[in-house]
Amino acid sequence: MLRRVQKVKNRRYAQRKKRVRANISGCENTPRVTVFRSNKHFYAQAIDDSRGHTLAYSDGIKLGVKSNKEGAVTVAKDLGEKLKALNIESIVFDRNGYLYHGVVAAFADALRESGIKF
Repeated sequence: MLRRVQKVKNRRYAQRKKRVRANISGCENTPRVTVFRSNKHFYAQAIDDSRGHTLAYSDGIKLGVKSNKEGAVTVAKDLGEKLKALNIESIVFDRNGYLYHGVVAAFADALRESGIKF
């Protein structure tokens, strides 16, 4: 029973991720910032889709934060500083199939407060 439920959840997540990603693409001037959250950690990276390269990333493990709103704000501030160092001021936000709520929304708001436009 639990395996079936988990398969349905994974399939629905994959569908949401595919639907969101179909309309979003980043370039060198406006990279795609994607987030990944697990139960323990939060990650974010800026990707240039035209070359397939990661321009900047921020890792909650290296920053020593948990996957909660405060941790997401810390990751956003760190990524914002790295993007500013690369002279990137505008991005395309990829929520990666997650709802724009809670940790993901806190990350996006903190990234906007650090001066990144999207």
